[in-house]
This record gives sequence, C-alpha cells and structure tokens, in this order.
Amino acid sequence: MVEKFILAGETPLHLCDSEQGEKCVVLLHGYLESMLVWEEFIPHIYKDVRVVTLDLPGHGISVIQGECHTMEFLADTVAAAMQQLGVERYTVVGHSMGGYVALALCERYPERLEGVVLLSSTPNPDSEEKAEARRREIVLIKSGKKELLARTAPAAGFAAENRGRMKDEIADLAELVVVTEDEGIVALLNGMIARPDRNAMLQSSPVRQLFILGRKDEYIPVEVAEAMVERHPQAQVAWLENSGHMGFFEEPAATAEALLNFVRG
Repeated sequence: MVEKFILAGETPLHLCDSEQGEKCVVLLHGYLESMLVWEEFIPHIYKDVRVVTLDLPGHGISVIQGECHTMEFLADTVAAAMQQLGVERYTVVGHSMGGYVALALCERYPERLEGVVLLSSTPNPDSEEKAEARRREIVLIKSGKKELLARTAPAAGFAAENRGRMKDEIADLAELVVVTEDEGIVALLNGMIARPDRNAMLQSSPVRQLFILGRKDEYIPVEVAEAMVERHPQAQVAWLENSGHMGFFEEPAATAEALLNFVRG
C-alpha cells in the first residue's frame, strides 16, 4: 500500500492505494475510526483487487472542514479523490458511518460505481431517539469527556463472545478514539444527524448492491437488519453468523469472500 496526501476538491486527504488490480475497491471506515482499521483486512483481498483506503475528513489525519461534515460533502470528497487517482469506476464498501457516505456516493455518482456494499450499515435515517443520543454525545465531547467514548464504544461493536479474544483490537480502536480530534467527531455527528432516508433511492438505483450484516450486531439488531433485507430484494445479502458490528475484524475471511464474490459479479 502506497501512502499519499492528495487534494480532493478543496480538501487535503490522507489515503493509501495498492495501485494494482483490474477492479478497484474503496474501503470507507466508520465513526470513531480511520483507515487504519482496515490494515488486517486488506491482506484478505489485495491480491484480487486494487484497494484504496482513506481517512474521511474529520477522522484520522485528514482535515476538518467546518462544524458539520454532511454525508454529501464526504461523498464529494471521496469521488474527487478517486478522480484524482485516475480510477473511473469502483466498488465502494462503507462500514457503519462509511455506509452512509457510500449511499450518498450511490445517489450522486451512480455512473462511477460498479457496486455499493453496506457493511454493518443501513439506508435508514436517524430516529429522533438516535439523533438525541448523538446530540448528547456532542455535549459529552465538548465538555472534554471523550475518554468515556473510548472506554465504551469500541467493545460494544463486537459480539459479546468475541470481546475476550479481540481485546487487543478493542484497545487499538479505543486509542483511535483518543487521538481523533474533538472537532472532527462533532462535525461527523452533526453530519449523521442531518442525513436523509435513502431507502427509496437505493430501491430505484441501477447500482449493484450487497449488504453484509452481523447476526449479533447490537447497533443494528437482527430484526432491524431482517426488515431492511426484506425491504430491499434487489440487494444481495451475506450474513456473518458470529459477528457483531465489526465483521471485518470478527470474521474477516467470510467478509472478504462475500465482498470478492460480489465484485467478481
């Protein structure tokens, strides 16, 4: 993987690019993450496809642009980055919040996508309850209590039975939270609150779709995931039987197999 800094539109962006492969896969990380989360997953796919990872603005070491990073702004930034790399068409894989960015890409740049993969993510908007929880999180961050997120959020992403064996990974994710700039966290929380319902867009989209979902995901309970699958018969579906919200950590081989089968068509 070759590390680069590029100007994506007007936004300086930090990314890595394997630079080889006929087909290209763009991996978009989730909230409180950075492109570092993909390091152990990339070896499962890089021999088959070109892989691009990046720090979404507000996380990692990409810049912060204002108090609200909308999913549309993030999608425009990703699209500009791929254009800068000379990649005309690609499959975008979005984990959690990265899935919201992938959906915005699907809506705004369908001609550039060979496929969209929602990895532990949904096209649903925030419920009022969820939006209120994010607002409380903003208050927490602004009051200097980010360490509370670092202590609780990473472990909650894993299925209960996987937390013991993945304690090192959870510790690494907690460290990512600690080093993420407060302003970036707030900007992305505001952007997630503001995102629209994209179910209708996804149902009518010409872009091929895959959902990869964990049976033991506490953020997307199985009944919510099953309702989403039923609502979107046009999408392919892969279930990770022993995963929570972090399937690419918990069952990387199964995640990679589902993704590569989808990319190959």
